[in-house]
Amino acid sequence: MAEESPALVEALERVRSSILTPTRLRRAVAAGRRRGESVPWRRAELRYVELKSGRSLQLTTYDDSRATVQNAPARSAQAADLVDRILGLPFAHWRVETTDSVLQVRVTKKGRAMVHVQTLDQPLSVDHSHDRQKPRMLTPDHPVLRAVGITDREGRVKPSRQAKYRQVDEFLRLLASAVDSALASGRIPRPTVARPLRIVDLGCGNAYLTFAAIAYLLDVRREPARMVGVDLRPQARHRNSDLATATGLADHLTFQESAIATAELTEPPDVVLSLHACDTATDQSLARAIQWRTPVVLAAPCCHHDLQTQLSRVRTPAPYGLLASDGILRERFADVLTDAFRAAILRLHGYRVDAVQFVESHHTPRNTLLRAIRTNAPPSRSLQRDYANLTEAWGVEPALARMLAESSQTTAEASNDERARHHVS
Repeated sequence: MAEESPALVEALERVRSSILTPTRLRRAVAAGRRRGESVPWRRAELRYVELKSGRSLQLTTYDDSRATVQNAPARSAQAADLVDRILGLPFAHWRVETTDSVLQVRVTKKGRAMVHVQTLDQPLSVDHSHDRQKPRMLTPDHPVLRAVGITDREGRVKPSRQAKYRQVDEFLRLLASAVDSALASGRIPRPTVARPLRIVDLGCGNAYLTFAAIAYLLDVRREPARMVGVDLRPQARHRNSDLATATGLADHLTFQESAIATAELTEPPDVVLSLHACDTATDQSLARAIQWRTPVVLAAPCCHHDLQTQLSRVRTPAPYGLLASDGILRERFADVLTDAFRAAILRLHGYRVDAVQFVESHHTPRNTLLRAIRTNAPPSRSLQRDYANLTEAWGVEPALARMLAESSQTTAEASNDERARHHVS
């Protein structure tokens, strides 16, 4: 690992001091990796918990498949060693939340330390309770969850909304991880009041996750954010706008009645969400994200009719006839093939893509989520070859590819018309 600059050493010492103060630390999160370096985990989180043996510093590390927990007694040499080991790893971004401030340290590509401290208007309490369940990203008593009908007036999750609450919680977890990664790499600028985090939810529907996302960003992360929900139905816009006003979020959350393909934003978004948009609406959302060059994209597809229809009209290539011999098998195969094409097209346009499980399948059968972070990396020849071979072998044209081609043609025609007008004048 490269030698750390004096400014970075000083910044990490501030992080260390805050973590080793049990009465003030709420949580500390490390994410991302510095340029040219590697870290053993995608994310690491530290907080204090009350165990039978007494108060302990708890380290939770996350890789792509599991979380691992390690504890050390508070104010002990073991706790200090634990913190020093984590600080010695080349994480690119630290976020330390205390009772009265939020400290953020980002290491740039050149190894410089960018430090920001936000002083909270009102001190927050520290929760040292230890629960074997994962801490919820948005607690059930939050007013927004009550407003959208997930919890009752006492702040308890309604029996009929348990699956929806689980879905909200897992989505916020994925959103937090993606935003942390983009902040750590500098792909998203640090949110400020003058330049808040910009998010758009395309095909937002009743906007359960839209409201949960803005509430989490504003009230839990305490980051300036503005969000736009887009839906074609006028009743969705009216209902959601009224709810935003009723919850006091109208200054941060607005809704527009529009098709995804024609939605207009005053500024390009930092994050595009598309959650259970039906059939090719997901492809429209991904096409807009690619056109906007959006740094972070989270898309949970719904139904996949377009490719199913194409597969039913073409001859299945040998030796894969058994995959499409029965309707239900062809339908499920089309689901997988559609999302594989979407992920590949995103990679061809400079995104790093993970296909992850959104929630457990018993909560919803539509539980795949595409998490894409724009890196601007050029596509490899093998990726280009594999994508071309796959489309040719199955004789299909993915909807996302078709939409991007049509958009490119429209843009080119508009550019030619503009040049012609200038030439005439």
